[in-house]
Amino acid sequence: MSNRIGAILAVVAAMFVLASMSMFTVDQRERAIIFQLGEIKDLIDEPGLHFKWPLIQNVRYFESRIITLDTPDTERFITSEKKNVLVDSFVKWRIGDLKQYYVSVQGDEQRAHTRLSQTVNSALREEFGKRTVHDVVSGEREEIMRIVREKLEDDAKRIGVSVVDVRLKRVELPQEVSESVYRRMEAERRAVASELRSQGFSEAEKIRAEADREREIIIAEAYKEAQRVKGEGDRRASAVYASAFSDNPEFYAFYRSLEAYKSSFSKKSDVLVLEPSSDFFKYFRNPGKGGK
Repeated sequence: MSNRIGAILAVVAAMFVLASMSMFTVDQRERAIIFQLGEIKDLIDEPGLHFKWPLIQNVRYFESRIITLDTPDTERFITSEKKNVLVDSFVKWRIGDLKQYYVSVQGDEQRAHTRLSQTVNSALREEFGKRTVHDVVSGEREEIMRIVREKLEDDAKRIGVSVVDVRLKRVELPQEVSESVYRRMEAERRAVASELRSQGFSEAEKIRAEADREREIIIAEAYKEAQRVKGEGDRRASAVYASAFSDNPEFYAFYRSLEAYKSSFSKKSDVLVLEPSSDFFKYFRNPGKGGK
């Protein structure tokens, strides 16, 4: 009886072991390949619980997320001017065709990095050799990254890799070249600044001359209008004076004498030497009769 129970327990334990060996899980960040006797049997792209034949099948896991290839050291490239530049770049990639990836690099991420690094280095060396320092530093940087990415994508497909992005983190000159380039750039900026200042001064002079011309025109128009108004006033004043003189000549003569007295004795220090019998004093002598 005890032997029978022991056998049953052994069978149950064996079945449990076999069941546990036949089940495996794939994380959402992973993909898997099922191998049967060393050959690829199936590809698992969906996360969750899966099954395999125990003992004759085994599972290998691969990264499904984006992987970064970042060069640890800067690379030195030569431009079309035969000048060295230091370049620091990185590549974002992921496994596209899992079967091709395994067949090409045996699923070894380091081997994939080596293959991609060689392609990127070769493409950058070719593109930098066609361009000047100014082009690779700022002028055509985006164009270089686009071309390198296209070349890398063509090569990466052969190993089942999909390229997400290629970026140049830093492009700078060696210390021995930086100073001369900076001096040249500074001279160019100074020339541009001088030209802009000259243009600004010329425009300022034009605006100032135009403003002066308009001011002179406005002053002339105002003076012309003032003279017209003044002439009109003088005409009306003369008409009034003439009318008053014709109506009362004696009053007009008296008023003119008062104006003469006022202007002649405007200050206490004024001195006027005349004969007492002069017509100038006729209204002083007999103011009530108009000097008669």
